[in-house]
Amino acid sequence: MKQYLENEAATERFGAELWALLPTKCLVFLHGHLGAGKTTLVRGFLRAGGYVGTVKSPTYNLVEEYTLGSRKIFHFDLYRLTDPEELEWIGIRDYFDQDAVCFIEWPDKGEGFLPEPDRTITLRAEEDGRCLTIEAADMAKIN
Repeated sequence: MKQYLENEAATERFGAELWALLPTKCLVFLHGHLGAGKTTLVRGFLRAGGYVGTVKSPTYNLVEEYTLGSRKIFHFDLYRLTDPEELEWIGIRDYFDQDAVCFIEWPDKGEGFLPEPDRTITLRAEEDGRCLTIEAADMAKIN
């Protein structure tokens, strides 16, 4: 599925729509250059769940954890990862074993240590906005 997002607000709205579409346990890879809108999309997802705090990219922390009602969300940013094996040291499998939505920015940095995603979302600059592409292991779940 492809969609044109004309600005940051549209990217956040799309993230909010994902709140109703994604199952409570889901692994989502987020691809896109710096500033493409990956964290903005996650912010929209969290806002739809009622989160009102600051949503920042976990570039230095590696992961931010959110609990919204009965739903858990983990937001990973692997940009600064120097070795994919570091994921084992932080116990990444423990995160994936939980009933949680896991968003992973820069998943290519964890190659070999990450399972296959349930969804892959790619954001790229196009004209004044962004082009979003979403792929799913089971396309019936998002159409």
